[in-house]
Amino acid sequence: MQLGELEKIVLQYLWNKKEADAKQVHSVLAVTRGNSLNTIQSTLDRLFKKELLSRSKQGHAYCYRAKVDRESLIAQLIANVTSDFVEDGENSLIAAFSSASSQLDDAQLDTLESLIEEQRKLRKGQQ
Repeated sequence: MQLGELEKIVLQYLWNKKEADAKQVHSVLAVTRGNSLNTIQSTLDRLFKKELLSRSKQGHAYCYRAKVDRESLIAQLIANVTSDFVEDGENSLIAAFSSASSQLDDAQLDTLESLIEEQRKLRKGQQ
């Protein structure tokens, strides 16, 4: 799955706002980006069709909410990209994460370590 720049901005907005219709999204994004209401409506519809947003009819308009949280989407995007390049059993993904972690500070590394430990506990609980 690929996301365009406007799709990413709209998702960011909905993660922060929680719920909005096209006019609300447009009123905020038009100030900085100059997009038309029609463009915003099309973008919201594309994100809905990609199953990243849910919507409910309120009067004549749809009200949109993010269907996935930020972390889940990032994990999904990473999995999509890496599946094209990484074969089963290959460690290049782990090497890439290790390389990327060289830019993290100690607090971020501590957080990463805690998240890895949580995943280990979850895995042990499933066995």
